[in-house]
Amino acid sequence: MIDSATICAIATPSGTGAISTIRISGPKSISIVESLFHPIHKKKSLNSQKTATLHYGLLKDGDELIDEVLLGLFKNPNSYTGEDSIEISCHGSIFIQQRILQLLLKKGARHAQPGEFTQRAFLNGKLDLSQAEAVADLIASSSSASHKIAMNQIRGGFSNELNLLRDKLLNFISLIELELDFSEEDVEFANRDQLQDLFSKVKEKLDGLIKSFKLGNVIKNGVPVAIIGEPNVGKSTLLNALFNEEKAIVSEIAGTTRDAIEDVLNIEGVLFRFIDTAGLRETTDTIESLGIEKTVQKIQQADVVILMLEATNNWQQIAQQIKHTVDKYNIVEQKLFVLINKIDKTAMEGKTIENLKSDLPEITFVLASAKSNININVLKSMLKKAYDINNLDSSPIVSNIRHLEALTNASEALSRVELGLQTGITGDLLATDIRQVMHYIGEITGQISTDEILGNIFKNFCIGK
Repeated sequence: MIDSATICAIATPSGTGAISTIRISGPKSISIVESLFHPIHKKKSLNSQKTATLHYGLLKDGDELIDEVLLGLFKNPNSYTGEDSIEISCHGSIFIQQRILQLLLKKGARHAQPGEFTQRAFLNGKLDLSQAEAVADLIASSSSASHKIAMNQIRGGFSNELNLLRDKLLNFISLIELELDFSEEDVEFANRDQLQDLFSKVKEKLDGLIKSFKLGNVIKNGVPVAIIGEPNVGKSTLLNALFNEEKAIVSEIAGTTRDAIEDVLNIEGVLFRFIDTAGLRETTDTIESLGIEKTVQKIQQADVVILMLEATNNWQQIAQQIKHTVDKYNIVEQKLFVLINKIDKTAMEGKTIENLKSDLPEITFVLASAKSNININVLKSMLKKAYDINNLDSSPIVSNIRHLEALTNASEALSRVELGLQTGITGDLLATDIRQVMHYIGEITGQISTDEILGNIFKNFCIGK
């Protein structure tokens, strides 16, 4: 249900600034603001002005001058919320912000709840639910990659894909239900071969969206990168070189790092969460053992593993170390980079590298010196290449756990439909299963929603949005 109250909130961050924006939306927006606003030039009422126009004037409480302001006027339905809406740009004094807010409340508005402006936009059909969620992702985006995913979703790329699938299913379920009306005549309106072909294509699309979550999630939250290796191989030195500052203590004493040290680095638009871990070795030290245990956990949580080894021209030894580490710590799903460190102390021969690449062609090798800052930029470039946002096409990428859950449920329901087709179940049961698929797809866009779902989504928005 759409609340008919007029709501208001400060939309800019709290504190003092040059300019602050106060938003007001609802049926009384224009009349409330008009009772306080005195235009400098045009003396016409706000209600007679065109939508999407700016108006400069004074904001007063009776004879008391509060501020010189600029109003953005948006009339329904041509506004963000689909309601009459006004944005007041005032000077960024905390006193002025609060004084204007108090006046709006006094005139009959109420405080907006978190996300209530966007919730009204959804309820008034200006956005679907996945686009509304993308608004929050856009506000929270901290890299070019996460911004690109959110912008694609907010512009309807994801919704359009889902609506297309849902329309195709709706067309076939209509034919199946038509068959039920003529059950006594034993006619078939929905061609079962075409139906099987459609379901195969829909499932392929759903599974592709599900698979994209891994990429979408790491781009949204930062790619977790575990730096691993034996003690004193230079892991902490590498972390410091990547960030160009002392993030971790560096010592000649083996086993200095006892706990995981994490920090985030933006490499050309993609966030990477680098994790410096305790050195991997056999030890009787209780504290160091706990650190190594945490290292093993970080390896499994990482999307990228940088295995550091010391430079040597014994390529069989290096290959053996890599294979041993991969097998022992189950490095299977992660992207593996092998950084051969300290090349300033031991020059690597070209033949050694050729043998390594021939023996382990699936692994990316980097020759570097963390201490002398040699080829650290090469490592950054290789990491960036693995998550190149320029290669992200316009295909939707799932980054929302709620969407992943709904897509997974839809895919599982579709598998039941395909099994039903193969076993020749009756049309009424087939229709029921197809409706389940449509239900889960509809949950994403908001065609199927509950107050509980909406409450959970919008409560995480900032007030004023």
